[in-house]
Amino acid sequence: MKYAFLCNKRTSRTGFKIAVVGAGPAGLSATGYLVCRGYEVDVYDKLPMAGGLMAFVIPKYRIPLENIQEGVKDLEENFGVKFNLSVKVCSGENYEEGDELSKTRKDLHELCNEYNAVLIATGTWRSYKLNIAGENSSNVISALRFLLDLHLHDMHLTEGNLPKLGRVVVIGGGLSAIDAAEESLLRGAQEVYLVYRRTKKEAPAGEFEINRLIGMGVKWIELAAPVSIIAEDDIAREVRFQRMKLGEPDETGRPKPVPIPGSEFSLEADTIVIAVGERPTHPLSGDLAKYVGEDGRITVDQSFRIPGTNIFAAGDVATGPSKVGRAVEHGLFAARTIDELISTGKLLGD
Repeated sequence: MKYAFLCNKRTSRTGFKIAVVGAGPAGLSATGYLVCRGYEVDVYDKLPMAGGLMAFVIPKYRIPLENIQEGVKDLEENFGVKFNLSVKVCSGENYEEGDELSKTRKDLHELCNEYNAVLIATGTWRSYKLNIAGENSSNVISALRFLLDLHLHDMHLTEGNLPKLGRVVVIGGGLSAIDAAEESLLRGAQEVYLVYRRTKKEAPAGEFEINRLIGMGVKWIELAAPVSIIAEDDIAREVRFQRMKLGEPDETGRPKPVPIPGSEFSLEADTIVIAVGERPTHPLSGDLAKYVGEDGRITVDQSFRIPGTNIFAAGDVATGPSKVGRAVEHGLFAARTIDELISTGKLLGD
């Protein structure tokens, strides 16, 4: 991957310094654009390696790690980008998945005083929960955490052995669910179930991905929603489901799952993976918290800017969860807008 695809090396310097918070697809694409326009860019990320979800959660057969790091090395060696890794940028106390990998914290307000502009591209690092009984059992895990732990083990960034998976039940119909089910199968799970409350047709991952997993041996159950997890001594033993039927469209435009009374059934499980989505994770607090929506997204204007500041936001933290290509595109658009504002003297304080 070449993030600085507009040029081969930086040929001019504007004298402006920009901080990019988040080294995922949006942050890296924005960095590549900005260095080609002559800006000095420093990147901050809580993880010990650049790449974000691409490097630490998405399976390597989808995006090879060496491809990600090739582009990072190009930014460092040919454009002087400084990567401040294992540094969590925040303002206030909060905890997200993966935070244990950060070694230091950097206050967002300090960052704003040190740079002409700050671009937030922190992605989605907090998993939604089912909010059902038994969900906090020791062998119930989010898909994000599950995939992150696998990657950390493979990268030798964590000690010890991975627990045996046994019989795995994955709940969800998006790409995180697909990846969790496939990784479970590839790593020797005894049996893998993928359970979704709608049908293949409505699943965010798409029918092709689901059919591919079925061909690999994953057991697909549709039109079923979890109602509780039965646990003993903090260990989940089975998931209780209820059959669904499709009703009228909901706010997403998809048919709403409607419970069928008296249709409950159970699946025994040794590992339960909750893959019902992730929400944006931002570093804003105090006066800036009003620019965060109920779903966690940062609210920005048409210039990707938080009104009244030189703070910008791009990628999933502004759009909500998306695919890598959309995050890359959003990062490029934000970087181009920052460049235009600086070039026309429209940054605050100019």
